[in-house]
Amino acid sequence: MTLISEHSETDTRERILVVAERLFRQIGYLKTTVADIAKELRMSPANVYRFFDSKKSIHESVARRLMGEVEVEAQRIARSEGPAATRLRQMMTTINRMNTERYVGDSKLHEMVEIAMQEDWDVCVAHMELIGQTIGEVIAQGVASGEFEVEDLEVAALCACTAMMRFFHPQMIAQCAEKPGPTIDQMIDFVIAGLSPRARAH
Repeated sequence: MTLISEHSETDTRERILVVAERLFRQIGYLKTTVADIAKELRMSPANVYRFFDSKKSIHESVARRLMGEVEVEAQRIARSEGPAATRLRQMMTTINRMNTERYVGDSKLHEMVEIAMQEDWDVCVAHMELIGQTIGEVIAQGVASGEFEVEDLEVAALCACTAMMRFFHPQMIAQCAEKPGPTIDQMIDFVIAGLSPRARAH
């Protein structure tokens, strides 16, 4: 009996998030109320509050879902076959493409992420840390195979992420789209060159 009720509670929680994301996309995060979400689900706002204690916690869970999809794809690339440099390039272009598709072309969803970033929510911090760790994994594999040469893996991963911020961060992707600067491929070339072994003078 407990299993059934746990399962239905998980289903209800998931339905709330699906509807919340749809409304955030349609009318925007700021204009969406818990009452709107409840009405769409044909339940009372009090029932929504049984699963989420505030609109912010619904928002955080929606952001977690969206960011989680990017993380899963980044980890899949990190653990695939092939040279580390090729996988690093693929991962960086994929993160950029997914964030551009989701947030930049969708002003309502962009508003949601902007609020999350501005308030420095734990979910955003955890996401950036995980992306940094995943990039670090690929750099470590490159060091092990002799493709890369770095003195400090943690610093190398941080430098790579910082160099790519313009192409990773939803706000910066939007703000820098029309501004002069290197292309994503030029920036990745620069990062890979920085990680590659340097010829030593004899």
